[in-house]
Amino acid sequence: MARILVIDDEKSIRNTLREILEYEKFMIEDAADGKEGIKKAREQFFDVILCDIKMPKMDGLEVLDQLLIISDAPVIMISGHGTIETAVEAIKKGAYDYIAKPLDLNRLLVTIRNALDKANLMDETRRLRSKVEQRYKMVGESDAMIAVKEMIGKIAPTDARVLISGANGTGKELVARHIHELSTRCDGPFVEVNCAAIPSELIESQLFGHEKGSFTSAVKQHKGAFESADGGTLFLDEIGDMSLAAQAKVLRALQENKITRVGGEKEIPVDVRVVAATNKNLKEEINRKTFREDLYHRLSVIIIQVPSLKNRLDDIPLLVDNFINEFCEAQGKQAMTITPEAIGELQKFNWTGNIRELRNVVERLVILCGDPIQGEDIGRYAAPLF
Repeated sequence: MARILVIDDEKSIRNTLREILEYEKFMIEDAADGKEGIKKAREQFFDVILCDIKMPKMDGLEVLDQLLIISDAPVIMISGHGTIETAVEAIKKGAYDYIAKPLDLNRLLVTIRNALDKANLMDETRRLRSKVEQRYKMVGESDAMIAVKEMIGKIAPTDARVLISGANGTGKELVARHIHELSTRCDGPFVEVNCAAIPSELIESQLFGHEKGSFTSAVKQHKGAFESADGGTLFLDEIGDMSLAAQAKVLRALQENKITRVGGEKEIPVDVRVVAATNKNLKEEINRKTFREDLYHRLSVIIIQVPSLKNRLDDIPLLVDNFINEFCEAQGKQAMTITPEAIGELQKFNWTGNIRELRNVVERLVILCGDPIQGEDIGRYAAPLF
C-alpha cells in the first residue's frame, strides 16, 4: 500500500485529501506546515508527497528544495494562488507536477498513480543497475590486479585507444566496461562486438551498418556498431579474429572518424572511443600476415595485460565469496560460507579457464553442497574436472 504525505496549512484540505486518498486505499500522513512536513519526510518513507505552495513559516518552494535532498519521493505541488510562472519554477526545481486549487480530484488521482509508476520504474532501474554493477564488479587485491586497476584509473578519463590482452576467461570485458564507466563517456552507450562470433561476410555490416538492398537479406537500413556507439565506447572483442577486409575499414574509421555503410556512399561522422581485446599474440599474427600492423599501432596506444588466475591465486578467496553471494541471491538460498580448507583446495588447481571456469565451479558447489562448503566437497564436485 502506497504511503502519501500531504503538506498543507489548510486543515479542511488535509482532511478532504485524507478522506479521498484513504478511500483509494492509500496510507496518509499529513503536516500543517513545511517544517513539520520536512521532519516527517526525514523520519519516514513516502511514495509520493503533496505539498502546498503558500504556507506560513516556510514557503512551499523552499520545502520542495529540502524534500528533493532528503527524499526520492515524487513531489506534486498544489496551490490556489499560483501562476504559470510559479508552476514553471516548481517543475524546474524538480517537482513531478503542479496542480492548481480547487483540485480536480480525477486529475489528482491520475497524477498520483503516474508518479507512483515513475517511482516504481526508477526503483526497478536502480535494482537492475545494481545487478549489472555486481555482475561486472572487478574483484581482487593481488599485486597484479592492483596494477590493472591503477592503469584503468589513469587512462579512463582520456580518449586514448586501449588494447586489452589476456587469456580466455580472464575478464577482458570487465576491464573494458570499467574503462567506459570511469570515462567522460560513461553516460553514452557501451557497444560490444564479438569479432570471433560473427561470420566474416557479416562483420562489416555489423560494424558499419548497411543500406536497404545492399545484399540479399538487407530488407531495411541498418545502423552498425560504430553509429550505435556514437558518443560512447565501442568494444571490439577478439579483434585478432577479424578479417583483413574488415580490418582495413576499421583502420580508415579510426583515421578519419567517419564510416560508410555497406552499399552506401555517404560518409557518416562518428565520435567513438575504441577499446579492443584479444587472446592472441597480435605481433605473431602480424608476422603471419593475418593482422595489419598499421591497425595494431592504431589500437595499441595503451596496452593492458590482464593476468591469468594462476598469477593471482591470492584473489581466489575474494572471488569465491563474491560468486557464492551472487549465486545464493540468484537462487533465493540463505547465504553460504566456505571453509579455509576448501579455499586451499581450490588454490591448488590449474585454472586453464581462468575466472570463468572458477565461476562455473562455484555455481556447482552452491547448488550441490551444504553449508559450509567443505574441502571434501571440492574433491567430490570440482577435482574430477581437472
